[in-house]
Amino acid sequence: MLKTTRSRETWLFWILALLVLGAGLGLRDPWPADEPRFTLVAKHMVESGDWLFPHRGNELYSDKPPVFMWLQAAAYSVFGNWRVAFMLPSLLAALGTLWCVVDLGKRLWTRRVGLYAGYALLFTLHFTYQAKKAQIDPTVVFWITLANYGLLRHFLRGGDWRMWMLGWFAAGMGTITKGVGALALLMLVPAVLGALRQWPGVVFPRRWQLLLGPLAFVFAVSLWLVPMVTSALHHPDPTYHAYMEDILFRQTAKRYAQSWDHHQPPWYHLTVMASMWLPLLLALPWALPAWKRRLQRRDPRYLLPLLWWALVLLFFSIPNGKRDVYILPALPMACLAFAPLLPGIVRKAWPRRIAFAFAALFALLLTGAGLAMLLGNPGFEAKLIGDRGLHASAAPFAWTLLAMGGGAWAGLLWFGLRRPLAALLSSLAVVWVLYGLLVYPLLNDSSSARGLMTAIDRRLPADAQLGLVAWKEQNLLMAQRPAATFGFRVPWHEQLRQAIAWQGEAPQRRWLLVQEPALSECIDRSKAEFAGRSNRRAWWLVPATAVVPGCRPAAKPDAADPD
Repeated sequence: MLKTTRSRETWLFWILALLVLGAGLGLRDPWPADEPRFTLVAKHMVESGDWLFPHRGNELYSDKPPVFMWLQAAAYSVFGNWRVAFMLPSLLAALGTLWCVVDLGKRLWTRRVGLYAGYALLFTLHFTYQAKKAQIDPTVVFWITLANYGLLRHFLRGGDWRMWMLGWFAAGMGTITKGVGALALLMLVPAVLGALRQWPGVVFPRRWQLLLGPLAFVFAVSLWLVPMVTSALHHPDPTYHAYMEDILFRQTAKRYAQSWDHHQPPWYHLTVMASMWLPLLLALPWALPAWKRRLQRRDPRYLLPLLWWALVLLFFSIPNGKRDVYILPALPMACLAFAPLLPGIVRKAWPRRIAFAFAALFALLLTGAGLAMLLGNPGFEAKLIGDRGLHASAAPFAWTLLAMGGGAWAGLLWFGLRRPLAALLSSLAVVWVLYGLLVYPLLNDSSSARGLMTAIDRRLPADAQLGLVAWKEQNLLMAQRPAATFGFRVPWHEQLRQAIAWQGEAPQRRWLLVQEPALSECIDRSKAEFAGRSNRRAWWLVPATAVVPGCRPAAKPDAADPD
């Protein structure tokens, strides 16, 4: 009976994880800011057969290594559906991260602790929100967590050289997915510290096998680095050599040392954790003294993940450039450190009250927002429709929020004050499932630019050709016919100049889709057609007759371009 109960609890967790993370798979297209870019790159890989050098339109894309796009392209090669393929790597990575945390909790403590670690991670807002997006971060979090998994098993389970190699290999894969993957190796710092101070249970044997770790790291990095560098150096086009230099130097060390975007104060990630790591951090007041006691007892199972968390926080707090996703890789180890304490914490009166109050506040906010949208100021509804480029009323969004709020209230009423943790988790589960099943279809046409590009295709003659100016990745990705581009990072006035010349070669059949800020004095707006709004941007269809003869677009500061 005991074994059956344990098996049921484990299966319940994984079914719930699949529902929460997988709800909505296949129901939407890529949404900005990053999803259309990566999917566009992956689509080019499939269509061109060139998987080594990513392309965005007709330009090489050097901002990120191609591993994540490889995974998307591979998923498309298997399933043949981009709506499934672009999201699948994030889903599998999130499930893999959960498995690492659950299994570590079980091996270092008990099966129950492992499940607590899994639930803590699954329902932390930051993790779930990112896991339901097709960005690189969920995948790099998996590689870093897998590296931590291998290193912790080696250090704390008597020395396991296979796990040692796995940790270094995963860190290497994380590095070629996103440069910060090597941060997993910071786990060596608390391990060496614990070994030098002779903490019980920390194993750091000095044997020749230590070299196997760095070799595994080099092997993983070489899977991409060696063929890329070799091909770039021998390619006749100098842009490939520039690609190599940019991705190896400017996008890694220089980006860290001289951040050129997303400037934030040094304490920024503390505010991110305080807001986005809920409800986990609600337990922090009780965890802090418990961690202190266990560190005083020299328990390395807390020393290693806690000190690694602190080192990652310090690393990302130094540069000026910061984004909320940067600190996300530290969350799995934070959940692991919380997990052994949670069974005791949730039995205390005040944590139970706070959990119930958080769930009630969450339900109240959703219900209030739905009612305000349904019954409140009509100007708010009009603004939502205008900004998002929607073609219907905001009522479906209001009813969706009310459904989420109703589901949250149902969990509170069912479990009540006697089981406040179950009430909280069930409320969050309902909200995330409905978010995937209902919100995705409602926002997809406007957020993905599918609605705009489909409408444009219907307005153009069947034999018309389309050129894009000041375009975003979602426009090219969602284009219903082959579209010409004139560079992405090329200044808008230069794109427009090239586009006008291209259009002049076949003026009867060629049209331009131009983002409104890129329109210049060379375009007669009275003869252009307003195409619509998408992603808070206005777009115009420009026939050849709207181009002022002999006019040459002049350089001017580009307007602010919100993501």
